[in-house]
Amino acid sequence: MSEDLFRKSLPEAVASKRPLADRLRPTSLAEVTGQPHLTGEDGVLRRMIASGSLGSMIFWGPPGTGKTTVARLLSGETGLAFEQISAIFSGVADLKKVFDAARLRRMDGRQTLLFVDEIHRFNRAQQDSFLPVMEDGTVILVGATTENPSFELNAALLSRARVLTFRAHDEESLAELLSRAETVEGKPLPLDEEARAALVRMADGDGRAVLTLAEEVWRAAREGERFDTEGLSRIVQRRAPVYDKAQDGHYNLISALHKSVRGSDPDAALYYLARMFDAGEDPLYIGRRLVRMAVEDIGLADPQALVICNAAKDAYDYLGSPEGELALAQACVYLATAPKSNAVYVAFKAAMRTAKENGSLLPPKRILNAPTKLMKGEGYGDGYRYDHDEPDAFSGQDYFPDKLGRQVFYDPPERGFEREIRKRLDWWAKLRRERGGA
Repeated sequence: MSEDLFRKSLPEAVASKRPLADRLRPTSLAEVTGQPHLTGEDGVLRRMIASGSLGSMIFWGPPGTGKTTVARLLSGETGLAFEQISAIFSGVADLKKVFDAARLRRMDGRQTLLFVDEIHRFNRAQQDSFLPVMEDGTVILVGATTENPSFELNAALLSRARVLTFRAHDEESLAELLSRAETVEGKPLPLDEEARAALVRMADGDGRAVLTLAEEVWRAAREGERFDTEGLSRIVQRRAPVYDKAQDGHYNLISALHKSVRGSDPDAALYYLARMFDAGEDPLYIGRRLVRMAVEDIGLADPQALVICNAAKDAYDYLGSPEGELALAQACVYLATAPKSNAVYVAFKAAMRTAKENGSLLPPKRILNAPTKLMKGEGYGDGYRYDHDEPDAFSGQDYFPDKLGRQVFYDPPERGFEREIRKRLDWWAKLRRERGGA
């Protein structure tokens, strides 16, 4: 083969070896799947393009949802020059080069769409460096992040960019991607119906992952071979759920667990508990969170809730995994089915607020000890009434500082054990009024 012939055939050979996800990359916004709220006929981005006005944006969403592809397509459909950098590999010097090149283009009348992948990895100073070129129109910034922009990006940067949320692919859009892959490959995926559904679940909402898994299946299949679910599990490694214990997946699931418990839904609570176990969360972290739920959302409506959660945490510590996980599941169901009250939580916050607002007020002298003659002479302990010597073991004295006056922080509802507490408090309030207390 001549050298010229080799060069002509090289691009075709290389193209055939490109990953399936790359070969299926959309060539227009209309071909993008899974994001109709952004790229559909009435989507936000299509409206922006139609208006002729494109502003800076932050694309927020899980991996494999098309953030990079959509940014590239935007530049093509608006005629903007496209520049792409990654915050993982770029520093201040790289940003300066990109900004200088964008300024030169602007002098020639062409604006630049700057796509910054993993933008949340830039530190505060690096993020601030975008502000001047965004404000003067040198670049239209499109940043991509898998992390919550509210926590990871500067407020100044967010105030100059619109956050657009990319959604994880649902089963329908993943199935569409597989159909497109079969068209490109010119052959069906060698899976039965159940195995095909299992492969979609393994992708966990990631379009790139479902195509990568499909490629693995095609590579493994012999002529005429067709895999069931068991065969699929042998040839592809199960994809771990999208979950980072330090970031959004972690906080989303613990929030969902907490709210399911608070909402008295034991089934949803068990589901999110199982999701966290499946993703590899530290069970003792879950145990600590259950203890928090016991004191925040159940409180004195069921005082046993705290006891049971502490016991479950200790049981896991004693048994280990997987036996100890059942103890945490039991505590979770107990919390979800317990009567709910945040009365102590609310009361404590109110007491803290009052304490901070009123400074170091001296308690009334009558309830202070008088260990010295001087203190006794100053009136310490004068007039104190020992409750056990009073009728009903209740004196009705006011224990708040004189300058503050009586306060009410704790207001228990008539639910669970707090129904009994409510009766006691009402009775004591009646006695206090009768005996001249506040």
